[in-house]
Amino acid sequence: MNRILVIITLSDSGIETLKATPELPKKEIEFVNQWKAEAKLENFYISVSKKDAILVFKDIDEAKCKEMIEILPYFPYMENIEYHYLNKQF
Repeated sequence: MNRILVIITLSDSGIETLKATPELPKKEIEFVNQWKAEAKLENFYISVSKKDAILVFKDIDEAKCKEMIEILPYFPYMENIEYHYLNKQF
């Protein structure tokens, strides 16, 4: 089964904005929970620093994956986004 691994790094200024705006994390997690419920998001990790996140999507194509990331409330604060296409072996 194919997967898309997305690695996101937030900017330092973005981290400060998010800390000062508590409603943004709540909105962000709503998307994560929705995607999990729809079985589009297989895994979700946040670094201890909360500056980085890793998402593993399944059963979606590249265009859909990028579209989903771009609607996130955190998107304007993302400094770097990497997309890696994987074949799950086991």
